[in-house]
Amino acid sequence: MSNKINYGEAFTDYLEQQIPFFADHPLILGWLLLLAVVSLSLLALPITRYHLVRLVLRLVKHGNHVWAEKLHESGLFPRLAWAAPLLIFYQGLQFIPILSPEMIGFFSRLTQASLLLVAVRSLSALLVSINSIYTTLPTARSRPINSYLQVINIAAHLLAAVIIVAILVGQSPWLFLSGLGAMTAVTMLVFRDTLLSLVAGMQLTANDLIRLGDWIEMPQFSADGDVVDISLHSVSVQNWDKTITIIPTHKFLDHAFKNWRGMQESGGRRIKRAININLASIRFLTEAEIDHFGLFALLQNYVAQKKKEIEEHNREHDYAKDLIVNTRRLTNIGTLRAYIINYLRQHPRIRQDMTFLVRQLDPTSKGLPIEIYVFVADTAWAVYEGVQADIFDHILAIVPEFGLSVYQEPSGDDFRLLSSNPG
Repeated sequence: MSNKINYGEAFTDYLEQQIPFFADHPLILGWLLLLAVVSLSLLALPITRYHLVRLVLRLVKHGNHVWAEKLHESGLFPRLAWAAPLLIFYQGLQFIPILSPEMIGFFSRLTQASLLLVAVRSLSALLVSINSIYTTLPTARSRPINSYLQVINIAAHLLAAVIIVAILVGQSPWLFLSGLGAMTAVTMLVFRDTLLSLVAGMQLTANDLIRLGDWIEMPQFSADGDVVDISLHSVSVQNWDKTITIIPTHKFLDHAFKNWRGMQESGGRRIKRAININLASIRFLTEAEIDHFGLFALLQNYVAQKKKEIEEHNREHDYAKDLIVNTRRLTNIGTLRAYIINYLRQHPRIRQDMTFLVRQLDPTSKGLPIEIYVFVADTAWAVYEGVQADIFDHILAIVPEFGLSVYQEPSGDDFRLLSSNPG
């Protein structure tokens, strides 16, 4: 600092020698130099901002520089522009003779602290732009880095705050940093959620549990939709009703959640739905009905094969054939199930290489459930629902052709019909 003051005094001596008026009025010279330094500092801000912004816009315009566009959008250059007036003011302090060494020292420390603040704010904008650039890469969906950048940002601001205080009071920053050891417990308490979120974010990323764009369900937080943002403290989920649910990141380690990514990557979406058949409508088929179903394109092979098996069985077990219990016969429920299987086997939107079941569940008071357990060859929600509806439209419409009826609980119309026909 003393060298700077001597250099400034040499400059003022030179001016006094060249312009005798200043030698007789040193106070005026001091105020003029102060005005010149302040004016140059204030002019440097708009000039620097103008040229920096023009440079970036020129890069964006004349080339496909995604990084330049992201840096401009983050506000990095307007923040960096503040360094120019501060540096001019810091260097110009030595040329102001009316300031005492104590005042020069004070303004120097204040300027240094301001420069450090500009640096850390510029770093914050740079981290934002880095994340924006990274999100354009294919790996960003599976390996987001926003939470790590936020940790760096927080650490930088904390460190800058300690150094700024040390600069302003004229003490060594190491003195303040060494005192932080005694505040470790308090720091752990204050930043508990931040530390938990950091650990959770690292585990979620390392284990590839959540990616941007994943469809997740977390009923504890009424979340059911796509992940739109993963940050240090929270994960944002856009639900299907377009509302946004914000979930603390560390909650993903405390609560179970469902990720539908496996379904989306497999290329098949499951149908698991049953129709309830009225038990009273289940019976054996007559010969005429068997011949009738043999005309169905989807049942020709099935009926022919079953007729051959039944004839061979009944021929080998020729005992009281007049009794139904002593012979094998086709049932309408079994024939319906065979029809549904063949119908789904030839369906162009059903995956034949995935689990394929048409099964009976346990009979209940509401009938015999026939469950369809297959996969649609499209994971898009609208397409999936359309295929599922078409399949069950057809099945519900074809059930009466087999002499069966779908169970339906009595409605008000049923009770009115009974009351109008008591006999």
